[in-house]
Amino acid sequence: MALPRGRRRSSTTARECLAADGSPKRWPPIRACPVPPPLSAGILLYRHTGGATEVLLIHPGGPYWAKKDAGAWMIPKGGVDAGEALADAAVREFREELGSALDRPPQPLVRIKQSGGKIVEVFAAEGDFDPARLDSLHFEMEWPPRSGRMQSFPECDAARWMDLAEARRMMLKSQLPILDALEEKLSRE
Repeated sequence: MALPRGRRRSSTTARECLAADGSPKRWPPIRACPVPPPLSAGILLYRHTGGATEVLLIHPGGPYWAKKDAGAWMIPKGGVDAGEALADAAVREFREELGSALDRPPQPLVRIKQSGGKIVEVFAAEGDFDPARLDSLHFEMEWPPRSGRMQSFPECDAARWMDLAEARRMMLKSQLPILDALEEKLSRE
């Protein structure tokens, strides 16, 4: 019997799909092997100036983000190493992306799921940072693609204080619940 174009025959013959008595074989159900989503940890640094709350957001470096502004800003965050505490990972990523340590320990704020499925454990810390002192680590990647040429880019190319309204316009949509959690936290204080 001819198969539709592009279809291939299974290597299993019809005879192999029958039990010894001729009835169809019952195969065990296929169970999904759940793979945990990637986990990141980050810090939302905030301050109070002139009666308003401002948050520090970063703009990711590299060619994919170079021409994106509104909707591209985010909190400093990154992957959690095996055996590393979430708060320690958040502090390490803050230091790697901004080149500065925190003045005080961060407090748990919220856990979010980004649009790509990544889980981000977010901590909040009140403090200050001068964006002019930004000193981000760099990463290397082949650019342009398939050129064979490796280039170095900063993990983040800018940091900026924004009031909450501006942050809502500039931040990744999947990270907006972080601002909601901060507002809720501050309303209880």
